[in-house]
Amino acid sequence: MMIKKANELYGRQISANLIDSKQIDQDLILKRSPIKVMDDFIICKRCGQKSPKQIAELPLHNFYCPKCINLGRISTLNQLWTIKEPNYFNTFQKDPMTWDGKLTKPQLKCSLQVIKVFKKNLHHLLWAVTGAGKTEMLFNGINWGLKHQKRIAIASPRIDVCMELYPRLQAAFKGIDITLLHGHQKKPYQYCQMTICTTHQLLRFYHAFDILIIDEVDSFPFVHNQQLHYAASNAIKQQAALLYLTATPNPELLRLIHHHQMTMSYLPIRYHGHLLPEITLHIAPRWRNKIKHHQLPRLMISLLKNKIKVSQRFLLFVPHISDLKPVSKLISKLIDPKKFATVYSSDEKRLEKVQMMRQHQFQFLITTTILERGVTFPNIDVIILGADDEIFSTSSLVQIAGRVGRNSDRPFGDVDFICHSNSKNVTAAIKQIKHLNYLGGKLIEHH
Repeated sequence: MMIKKANELYGRQISANLIDSKQIDQDLILKRSPIKVMDDFIICKRCGQKSPKQIAELPLHNFYCPKCINLGRISTLNQLWTIKEPNYFNTFQKDPMTWDGKLTKPQLKCSLQVIKVFKKNLHHLLWAVTGAGKTEMLFNGINWGLKHQKRIAIASPRIDVCMELYPRLQAAFKGIDITLLHGHQKKPYQYCQMTICTTHQLLRFYHAFDILIIDEVDSFPFVHNQQLHYAASNAIKQQAALLYLTATPNPELLRLIHHHQMTMSYLPIRYHGHLLPEITLHIAPRWRNKIKHHQLPRLMISLLKNKIKVSQRFLLFVPHISDLKPVSKLISKLIDPKKFATVYSSDEKRLEKVQMMRQHQFQFLITTTILERGVTFPNIDVIILGADDEIFSTSSLVQIAGRVGRNSDRPFGDVDFICHSNSKNVTAAIKQIKHLNYLGGKLIEHH
């Protein structure tokens, strides 16, 4: 779709062939070559990645970037066009925040720190256990940013997280236009003061945001992805606040904090004041062999039957997409297939199925790590079949366990791991949750 309005270029980097130049004042436009050509390789100015010349070459000594081709081809044949972000937003006479909830004392402490981060353009990590209420802790800071005409983006590596954040922020700031951007989005782009997007969508922005919040910063595909880290640093202005959110920071983030390159807030207790549900470990040494022979492990059958009997909703995680079909086939012999669905990353009906689960049209989902974080279903239990598989990192296991007990109506629940054997990742996850509960218990005593 051709861009015809100047505001669709504010703080964005778009290939000139996608812009109707007759409709936009040329004096406003900053024009850049998208490709830097070196002796043996090229560097893309949109995604920051190097490519060998022989891979990136076009006829007549032109070059394109193969690394971000999924966003549309850019090459030496076309310029990248941008209009400097002007922050053309409403001036608010009163607070734009319509959320009237209350924060706990520990939440409020983190919330005030977030405002300070935004005011001083700091780089900061908000480390809070799953279910601590990280989103609510952002509201006061976002409110400050909106009042001061800051352009704000909230990004996550996962579409599911964006889909969950969008209605929550709409409800918290009812008078604010918010744009939602992800790869499956059908609506055209709209210039707004607040943007919610996947981290991949940040590749389309250039010095746009005064405040960038990245949720689930340690999750795939953002973690260890140079392209996406470049996109985040390129999407913010030279003077901007960058806030990372996670329940399970990786060693790289902790190293930055240790070397005073980033500040940190820490909250080891959930918003409702209850501790994290702890993991129950079940050893089933030959579970995969049983499934090959068209049988489920006995203890799994028992867990499933008990949950169905009391209408308890749950998520069943399996290690690989290839496990979904055989496991669901065996379960459908025990349980009405209408009670559940399978879901995975490239499932075309993924968003629809997650929504159906939210609306209680399914009692449970059988899923891969795609639902390990950022998605909240009230009053849920969790079972992981094959929790000792290397696909589940320690942080992944802690995040999955963190789906349970998030609601104040049911701040408890069952977290069952079924394993061939007790592995390092499982032991570390059990230990980490116990440690977080120890710290959370100390905080409860203190208050």
